[in-house]
Amino acid sequence: MGTVTAIVIIALALLGAPLFVVFCAAALALFYFAGTDMSAVVVEMYRISTIPLLITIPLFTFAGFLLAESKASLRIVRFSRALVGWMPGGLAIVALIVCAFFTAFTGASGVTIIAVGGLMLPVLAADGYKEKFSIGLLTTSGSLGLLFPPSLPIIIYGLVSGTSIDQLFIAGLLPGLFIVILLSVYSMITAERSGVKRTEFSWRELGLATREFAWELPLPVVVIGGIYSGFFTATEAAAITAFYAFIVEVFIHRDLHLTRDIPRVMRESMILVGAILIILGAVLGFTNYVVDAQVPILALDFIKQYMSSKVVFLILLNIVLLIGGALLDMLSALMLVPLVLPIAKEFGVDPIHLGIIYLANLEIGYSSPPAGLNLFIGSFRFKRPIISLYWASLPFLSFYVIALGVITYWPDLSLFLLRYFGGK
Repeated sequence: MGTVTAIVIIALALLGAPLFVVFCAAALALFYFAGTDMSAVVVEMYRISTIPLLITIPLFTFAGFLLAESKASLRIVRFSRALVGWMPGGLAIVALIVCAFFTAFTGASGVTIIAVGGLMLPVLAADGYKEKFSIGLLTTSGSLGLLFPPSLPIIIYGLVSGTSIDQLFIAGLLPGLFIVILLSVYSMITAERSGVKRTEFSWRELGLATREFAWELPLPVVVIGGIYSGFFTATEAAAITAFYAFIVEVFIHRDLHLTRDIPRVMRESMILVGAILIILGAVLGFTNYVVDAQVPILALDFIKQYMSSKVVFLILLNIVLLIGGALLDMLSALMLVPLVLPIAKEFGVDPIHLGIIYLANLEIGYSSPPAGLNLFIGSFRFKRPIISLYWASLPFLSFYVIALGVITYWPDLSLFLLRYFGGK
């Protein structure tokens, strides 16, 4: 009977059944055959609704959708170009900054590629960047902001792992900046070799662009600065960000109409949030069985038979996460955390550091062949064959992998600011 149930569940997944249905079915079946009351799944779904930090997900998502639906992308492109466009590869660096900003606030790489990709591709082409480089840059940068607050995957990792979201926000800053700097250096070298023209620096243009972008400019300062200083928590930062973005885009810039656009933005953003919460509740019910059945302990005992080195464990972890990130969606990959966390602790890996490793792998997985989500979204947005995006993304993915190695084996890159601010 158990074998038949397993076959049915696998068939549901292969036939495209919703993710929460698959996990719910698996959890109910496992609890049933273990002789445990299946209400444990429902209890877990209820428990997640009582977590105070849960409110950060809809608030930050709503703020991100407000920015994506408004003309904020045009303003940040103009500001970034006036600020760094004079540098070698300046426009490519602008694309990196803009993508990181939007992914951090929207929590979705697809929104970034669709909103920013179509805007930046013709601009990059006009400045002399080759199409392969431009498409590879914009496709892989769609997930660039996952390590920056208020990234949605950071919040979900914190909820699933039970670690501090405030500390994760702090820990992700330096690794995120390191990746941006690494890709910026590559972009500068490529632009110099290709003879790409630079934008002449103008104090007047910088002043005008700053004035135009002045209202959105405080957003990352409010989120990052407020949390780093301890002035307010992630929940309070989410409320302030959503309210501030609403006032700026509706009443100051007037990009969005109060009665015509805001209901639509609220509906679209909350549909995404609802899907996330349903999946999260279902998967946590599944992981509840995993914990009750002591699967992490059994897995640890098995792993210890074949390895005792932290270095080897981290290599294996990155390989598994890279494959998982390329084949699974964000939530599915993050649901492996309850299984991995106790094993990582046994090998001396800090849970906060593990979270940054996890998210860095997801950044790469989103753009990794054969099934990285960014590749399919980029193929649709840029109207190019998926194979061409594979080749365009590979140079950028190589630098992501280098950054992943540094993040993995240099824990202080993630934990330094936490120690500085007294969090560790």
